[in-house]
Formats: sequence, structure tokens, C-alpha cells
Amino acid sequence: MSNRTYYRGPDAVVTDRLFLWRTTPTKGFVIRDLRNVGRVRADVDQVRPYATHVVAGTAVLAAATWTLSQTPAAYFLGFLAIALPTGFWYAAWRSRPRRWELRANYRGVEVVLYASSDVRVFNQVTRALRRAVEDARPPSGDFDLVAA
Repeated sequence: MSNRTYYRGPDAVVTDRLFLWRTTPTKGFVIRDLRNVGRVRADVDQVRPYATHVVAGTAVLAAATWTLSQTPAAYFLGFLAIALPTGFWYAAWRSRPRRWELRANYRGVEVVLYASSDVRVFNQVTRALRRAVEDARPPSGDFDLVAA
């Protein structure tokens, strides 16, 4: 009996028996053991984890020293001290990558089956996994009572 392949790409393979995510190390899951498969959108901010703290700290520092300054140049420097980090933080926040994840219960444990920033590839893998899970279900015996 041959395996039916639903998706084969550079980072994932979905067959009627297995789901393989080609990461380091490769992760493999048996389709029949997957339960409660769902999609999750996760924000990835690993490069700039403290950017919000820097902006907030600069704002607090500028507000604390605002009452001590008496010249327009000091006001201008205080404005720049708040505006520049805030501008950089906002630009970084708008350009941060979005990551989509496929999560499921696998043999009683919550796992991440697959993750990608490319929405097109993520949707292809999701559809392939959905078809594989639907085809792996045992046939229901509800058709015994159907009248012709």
C-alpha cells in the first residue's frame, strides 16, 4: 500500500500517515495521534525584546527632568529624547514579522506542529494537514439505518 502525499515542500511533508516538519532537528508526528489541531497567530519579537522598556524609560526620564530645564534648547533636547526612540520603536513594531503556528495535542502533550512567517505556504500546509486528518478518521457506522 502506497502513501498518499498531500504536500511536499522544502520545510514540511504531509502524507496520509505522517506529518514531518523539516527543522533542526526534524519533527515527525503520526496523523492518527493528532487531536485538537488549530491555527495560532503569534507575534515574533525576539530581536527587540526591550524596545518598549527603552521608550518608556526615556519618557519617564524626560518627564522627570522637564521641570529642571529652563531654556528652549533643553525643551528641544527633551522632545528629541522622547521622539527618536518612540519613532524607532514604532517603525520596528510595524515591520515585525508575523508568525503562524499549527498546534495540536499529540499523545496527550500540546505541541507546535509547524510554524511559518509565509502565509501562503502556511495555508498550503494547513489545508494538506486538514485533508490528511479527515482521511485518517475511521469511517462512521451511521449509514446502516439510511433508507434507499
